[in-house]
Amino acid sequence: MTSGSHVTASGRGWTVRGAGHRRGLGVVGLLAAAVTYEAVTRAFFSPVHVPPLTAVVPEALGLLTEARFWTATGRTLFAAGAGLLIAVAAGIVLGFAIGSVPWLLRITSSTLDFLRPVPSIVLIPVLVLVLDVGQITILLVAVSCFWIVLFQVLYGLRDVDQVAVDTARSFRLGRWGRIVHVTWPTVLPYLGTALRLVVSVALALALTGGLVMGSAGLGEMIWSSQESGESAGMYALVLLTGGVGIALDAVARLGERRLLHWHVATRRETVR
Repeated sequence: MTSGSHVTASGRGWTVRGAGHRRGLGVVGLLAAAVTYEAVTRAFFSPVHVPPLTAVVPEALGLLTEARFWTATGRTLFAAGAGLLIAVAAGIVLGFAIGSVPWLLRITSSTLDFLRPVPSIVLIPVLVLVLDVGQITILLVAVSCFWIVLFQVLYGLRDVDQVAVDTARSFRLGRWGRIVHVTWPTVLPYLGTALRLVVSVALALALTGGLVMGSAGLGEMIWSSQESGESAGMYALVLLTGGVGIALDAVARLGERRLLHWHVATRRETVR
C-alpha cells in the first residue's frame, strides 16, 4: 500500500512538473514571437503602416481603460452569443429530428451536403434589404454555426450503439428513456466538440459584421481606426480581439470538460 501511494504521489508530481514545463515553453515561445515581430517591423516596415509592438502594447493598455472599447466588446459578444444560441438550439432539434428517422436522413442528406459549403456571408446582399445590420450579424453567426452543430449531432447519432439501444428496449425503456440514457450520452462528446469549434466561428462572424457592414462592435472600431489612419490603434484592437478570442476558447474548453467530466477522453486529458 505504501509503495502504491508513493508511486501515485510521484506520478502526480511528474504530471505537475510536466504541465509547468509546457507552460514555461509556451511563455518562451510567446516572448520569442514578440521579439521577432519587434525586430522585423523595425527593420523592414514603416511604423506608419506596421507599428512595432512597443507602440501597439501601450495603445492596447490605453484602450482597456476606455468605456468605448468595453461597449464595443459587449456588442460583439452579444451578437456572437445570440447567434450561437440560435444555432445550438436549431442544430440539436433538427439534428435529432433528422438523424432519428433513417428515411428522412436519406432524403435530406444530399440537400444538407449541398448547402453546408455555402458561406453565410453571401446572404448579406439579400438580408440587407429586409433586416437591420445588427440582426444580419446575428443571423450570419447563427447560419454558420448551425451547420457545425447539426452535422456533429448527426455524427453522434450515427455512432449510437445499436446493441445498447436494443438492451435498453429489452429493459422496457421508452423512447424518451432511450434518448436520455443511451442516445444523449453518445451525442454529447460530439456536441462538446461542436461547441468548442463554433465559439471561434461566432466571434469571427460577429467581427465580420462590423468590418463589412459597420455593425456596432469591435469590427466597426477596427475599420474606423484603419480608415482614420490610426495604425497603432488598429493593431492594438486586433491584439485585444485576439485576447478576447483566446479567453472565449478557454471558457469553451472549460465548459466542455465540465460537460464531459464523466467521459473517458476528458479524464485522460485531466490526468495528463
